[in-house]
Amino acid sequence: MKRLIQYLFSSGHVLTDHSIYDGVNSAKYEKSGLTLKEAVEITNEIKTAFEYNKLYKNNAVGLGDLAKHIGRDRYKVSQVLNEYMSKNFYALLNQYRITEAKDLLLSQPFLSVKAIMYEVGFNSKTSFYGAFKKETGLSPNDFRSFTLHAS
Repeated sequence: MKRLIQYLFSSGHVLTDHSIYDGVNSAKYEKSGLTLKEAVEITNEIKTAFEYNKLYKNNAVGLGDLAKHIGRDRYKVSQVLNEYMSKNFYALLNQYRITEAKDLLLSQPFLSVKAIMYEVGFNSKTSFYGAFKKETGLSPNDFRSFTLHAS
């Protein structure tokens, strides 16, 4: 069930079918008051905030900033991230940042890795390289070299 929701989120589908959320609630959030309709709305608002507003580029963004940006309760946003999207805030943040970094590494080979790191919202070379390697298995420089030379 959670994999289906995660697939729908990552594939660009707008979630409107409340039935896919049946049975997802856990004991941790039993008293949160989050409705299925609200969970669908929050999921779509999070997606919009990251994909269209590119909130992840803000190097100081946190869960509270996301909640404020979409006008929702921070705890409900956290619940949607954890239960319905199977990610915590920082895992989702890094996913978007690394996706954009990969695009920039290939589409703008004249940009330094450090410039790209800052462009996508990272403050630290260590955290950027760690997140990049976790996502791709390669360092940013190796990713650029292997991908550009493979084509």
